[in-house]
Amino acid sequence: MSKDRVGAVTLKGNPFTLVGPELKVGDKAPDFEVIDSNLAPFKLADTKGARIFSVVPSLDTPVCDTQTRRFNKEASELAGVSIYTVSMDLPFAQKRWCAAAGVNKLVMLSDHKTGEFGQNYGTLVKELRLDTRALFVVDAEGVIRHVEYVKEIGDHPDYEAALSAVKGLV
Repeated sequence: MSKDRVGAVTLKGNPFTLVGPELKVGDKAPDFEVIDSNLAPFKLADTKGARIFSVVPSLDTPVCDTQTRRFNKEASELAGVSIYTVSMDLPFAQKRWCAAAGVNKLVMLSDHKTGEFGQNYGTLVKELRLDTRALFVVDAEGVIRHVEYVKEIGDHPDYEAALSAVKGLV
């Protein structure tokens, strides 16, 4: 049963509700099913090793664009780390955006079909049916080693904290 976290995040200062648990460091990473760029189901079990899940509301916004480009750049310098971008954008929109932005080192995952990632990771914004901005670093055993729910959806996450956490795993 999902738990609503009223006022957990804001957008332009206005409070919004997150659906699902507030995950913590040390928690087991929950399973999920999303859709990959080929419209195929994709689950946590399809990932391995040290992983970053970069969650963004929509690639077509400035902060989401910057966040995704930043992790694409970092991906080329992080041997042994897989980086996934999760958003509610349709896979077609994700492909279009990646092609236009030259982003090719990340795995793009769409939570549009069911919102299951958002519900299981506590990132689903109830009022907007978007995933809020968040970062999760998961180790090879499937344990969360870093988590950040960005309080103001329009703000950047702490890139350095997530990168430091993942570098400590490889």
